[in-house]
Amino acid sequence: MAKIKHNNFIDTVDEVIAGAKKEGVVHLYAEDKVLTGRTIQINGKEMFHFGTTGYLGLEQDIRLKDAAIQAIRDYGTQFPLSKSYISHPLYYELESKIEQMYGIPPIITKNSTLGHLAIIPTLIRDEDAVIMDHQVHWSVQNACQLLKLRGIPVEMIRHSNLEMLEDKIRQLSSKCNKIWYMADGVYSMFGDYAPIPELLTLSQKYTQLYLYFDDVHGMSWKGKNGTGFIFDAIGELPENCIVVSTLSKTFGASGATIFCKNQKLRDKIKNFGGPLTFSAQLEPASVAAAIASADIHLSTEILSLQSDLSEKIEYFKSLLEKTDLPMIALNNSPVFFLGTAMPLTAYKMVQRLFNDGFYVNPAIYPAVPIKNTGIRITLSRHNQKEEIKALVEAMKFHFPKALEESGNSKYKVKKAFRIAETIPQIENREQETTLVIQYETSIVKINKQTWDELLGKQSTFDWEGLLFLENAFTNTDCAKNNWDFHYYVITDKNGIPVLTTFFTYGLWKDDMLASESISLQLEEKRKQNPLYLTSKVLGMGSLFTEGNHCYINKTHPLAEEAIMLLLEQVETLYHQLNADMLVLRDFEEDEQLNHIFNNHGFLKINMPETCIIQNNKWDSMEEFSATLSSRSRKHFMKEVLPFEKAFDIVIKEKLTKEESEQAYKLYQNVKNNNHAINTFTYPIEVFQKMENHHHWEFILLYLNNNNNNNNRDQQSSLNLPIGILFCYKNTNHTYVPALIGMDYSYAKEFQLYRQLLFQAIKRARELKLNRIDFGVSATFEKRKLGATVISKIAYIQARDNFSMELMGTLQNDDKIH
Repeated sequence: MAKIKHNNFIDTVDEVIAGAKKEGVVHLYAEDKVLTGRTIQINGKEMFHFGTTGYLGLEQDIRLKDAAIQAIRDYGTQFPLSKSYISHPLYYELESKIEQMYGIPPIITKNSTLGHLAIIPTLIRDEDAVIMDHQVHWSVQNACQLLKLRGIPVEMIRHSNLEMLEDKIRQLSSKCNKIWYMADGVYSMFGDYAPIPELLTLSQKYTQLYLYFDDVHGMSWKGKNGTGFIFDAIGELPENCIVVSTLSKTFGASGATIFCKNQKLRDKIKNFGGPLTFSAQLEPASVAAAIASADIHLSTEILSLQSDLSEKIEYFKSLLEKTDLPMIALNNSPVFFLGTAMPLTAYKMVQRLFNDGFYVNPAIYPAVPIKNTGIRITLSRHNQKEEIKALVEAMKFHFPKALEESGNSKYKVKKAFRIAETIPQIENREQETTLVIQYETSIVKINKQTWDELLGKQSTFDWEGLLFLENAFTNTDCAKNNWDFHYYVITDKNGIPVLTTFFTYGLWKDDMLASESISLQLEEKRKQNPLYLTSKVLGMGSLFTEGNHCYINKTHPLAEEAIMLLLEQVETLYHQLNADMLVLRDFEEDEQLNHIFNNHGFLKINMPETCIIQNNKWDSMEEFSATLSSRSRKHFMKEVLPFEKAFDIVIKEKLTKEESEQAYKLYQNVKNNNHAINTFTYPIEVFQKMENHHHWEFILLYLNNNNNNNNRDQQSSLNLPIGILFCYKNTNHTYVPALIGMDYSYAKEFQLYRQLLFQAIKRARELKLNRIDFGVSATFEKRKLGATVISKIAYIQARDNFSMELMGTLQNDDKIH
């Protein structure tokens, strides 16, 4: 079957950033003639600067500036030669001073990204393994992808989850020599710390464990000689630890530093680290500025600078603690994070603070999970107490207004960041607006005529179909296929429907829409743990259905308000159920919906394309073939129609016990052979209940006697089908071949799959049903039989990015191999 088109991560990021750019909060330009560090001018407005990562303000220190200027005069703007051959005259002095700071000779690279690319492939041996914290910086994760070329295991754990880390160590310990755990010292968005004491204890317990830290945000403002957060936490660098730090950001210059205790390893990195060998070296001005900064770090002045910043951090923190603002990871780092959950709230808050004269950074996907959007506020020595206090006052004033403007609430924010909060109950209620909402947990409470007029005639979710699904998937003994149903009907005060939809809550495989190769890797793990990488999902529609699950009366003046009301109700239910993911699915491209859902914290992804046949009206094979394109007509006449005579075709509403057992085996064959849409296997009870429902029927294909030979007469002697379609008759309008089963030993020789599709078309015509919902996958085959292919999208919200990032590593693994 044809591969499904899957969402492109780059397109998703592009859409998020484009939305933020449209709101005027990213991709800005500073307009200052002179920068001081304290203020910054954007769009003609001067603002206090609370977005820098130069926490000590050394980038504005006159000594660093003078040194850089003199170096350009003395040595030029650059020294265009690989450092492997010769370093320019200032390098030796810088390396000596950095060694004095740390007590260890450094390796100096152009920047930390190139540093990781130099170190990691050299450091990690073929017999080693890597475990990454899923929030470790992108530059570390990117460098680790190179390891997969050599077959080195690269695993991922949830952020600072030591229990998960220890479990991974145990799994890898018998297979690998060294196991490297990679993390940030200070995380750049939330400002939280790596759990250093616990990691050191774990490394003592497991001697195979080695630690690799990116400490670029912990540099200078912390530690003796400003050596950073990690060195302050661990003291002397142990043999099993590598630290990457920076001469950029707080250090005030450019470049990055690498520290390891082992001299032989240091030499190896310098000799074999690609970016060290083949990239240009730091410019003389950068090296001279770094030397001037190192002199400050080696003097007692660094203590005064650190103390000054620390006092301001504590002052800011003390003011924030007196508010009810949802600050995340409030500690003594210079990085602060105000949670907003919804991107739109962040945009509104940033705009308001801009207007009040405060520059801050929006923190958006992919730097944070889409529903963990917020505002990153950073302090530096440039900030004065009066503007710090003014910022807190502005935040207190504007936050509730930004929430109100974006249809958000403190409750939603706290739930998004797992901050304890009372959960409001869902109830049927008339809104203060002119909308009325009906919420039910069974279709029997919904008016049948209204439902079928709005959402009937497609897939298996007309009123009768949903009654079947509730009976088949509610209160079952199989947790994998046990669903709760939730129905929403929103009308205006006159009872005119504005929006109608339904959701189901149950377990999904996280790789449901991932590539088949990823699913195959995960299914191997599920042999040991059947629920590995699965999530509790509140999803629009159900896993059994596809199509437009949401009716929206777009011409109604309250349509957008109804969408907002639905989101409010569904997100409340999402938190009440403590679901891992919220999915709105099977929409066609719509600019208005894109804008609404993106601003409310949903990521847009591509769904598998769906196939339908409409106006299925013809009275002969000649008329049917005439509806096809010339190429498809040739295909039909050669690859489909001639094979029909090989089969006895039977249509039944009831199956014998033997037929039922065979039908389920055939379904399992297809399910186990196709991971393009990876769901749980339905239990046999679902198929048995089809036989007791008057809308279901079965198309069975038997090989007739003319096509039996010694190699294939077993099925014939048993009189068992080799192919089956499980078909639903939706009202008097739509035919739905919902599931398929095949014996693959006959599939190629007799074009079995194509024949089953054709028989569905014929049966729909016999029943005078003019539409066929062919569903997803195998679009190439269905198109050749006259189906129209329709692109679909979904919008998702997840508690965190872990599953998506983990599958991203598996996707890269697949591409490498």
